[in-house]
Amino acid sequence: MKLRINSLLVCLLLAVSAVAQSNDSYTEQVTVGYVMVPFTAISAKGVPIKNLDPKEVSLFVDQKPVKTDMFELSLNAPVSWTILLDGSGSMALAGKMDAAKAAINALTARRKPGDDFALFVFDWQGHANELVPFTENPAAITRALDVVKPWGKTAFFDALAEMPARSELGRNPSRAIILLSDGIDNASKMTRDEVAKRMEGVAIPIYTFGLREPAERLTTKVAPITEEMSNIDLLAELAAATGGQVFIGNRPELLANAMDGIESVLRAQYLIGFSPTGKGAVKYRRISLKLAGRVRSVRVRAGYRGTEPPVLSASTRRRGKRNNERKKS
Repeated sequence: MKLRINSLLVCLLLAVSAVAQSNDSYTEQVTVGYVMVPFTAISAKGVPIKNLDPKEVSLFVDQKPVKTDMFELSLNAPVSWTILLDGSGSMALAGKMDAAKAAINALTARRKPGDDFALFVFDWQGHANELVPFTENPAAITRALDVVKPWGKTAFFDALAEMPARSELGRNPSRAIILLSDGIDNASKMTRDEVAKRMEGVAIPIYTFGLREPAERLTTKVAPITEEMSNIDLLAELAAATGGQVFIGNRPELLANAMDGIESVLRAQYLIGFSPTGKGAVKYRRISLKLAGRVRSVRVRAGYRGTEPPVLSASTRRRGKRNNERKKS
């Protein structure tokens, strides 16, 4: 049976309340309303699988099986894209800003009906300055990029902390944050650990672009050239924690291919969800998925912050197993 995209509106029930009281006191709080888990299943050929059956997917929270009440597939859903661009002086070197602009233009050129975009540029004070509010007009993004001139130090930790709240202003249930930076942070008030903690439980995937030469790997036996350069691996951590992906490079063809991959993943995305019980402490709980053998890998958010999920009892699992055996016979 073909699943319809209209049902994605249920994600409005996701109880994520991002409150930015000030630049120094931003917090994200997850209440006990609804937890939606977007994920993408990748086949052995490296392409998204688009015909999973609910029986092929089991959701676990803190290694315990969870009873879900939602399973939907989005094949061509519109996406709200929140673009966060590094506007610091280091981006003027080695063609990094030109590469970032090329990547953004490659993204907007792939616009489909219903997509909207917002552009933010962060400065040395850690503010995410809104150049273009959410719009369906890609030309507005292109025009704004023409006036961006790299200058000053970098404070992307502080700016990124604002993005989950800003991205909620997009009109579409499917959302993504695109962060373009060379990974150098030399001015943030927040530390690496603090920004990583802040991103825990964020349901919006963050796709990070480390605008470096491809030879500059995320991990190496060689020590970083400077202490500032060591933050590039944080881009990978942020992407993994939110179910996104990291890309390293600054060549136009690589960036265009990366945008193709991001788009195909977001438009072929499953949504599985449940209502927390309201019992137990509000804390960070780790999410994992068990899928059928034909799935080579799965991209999913790392967890959520809230109360206990509805755990499947042993008797329920046994009944489900017996029912499946009867159907096979």
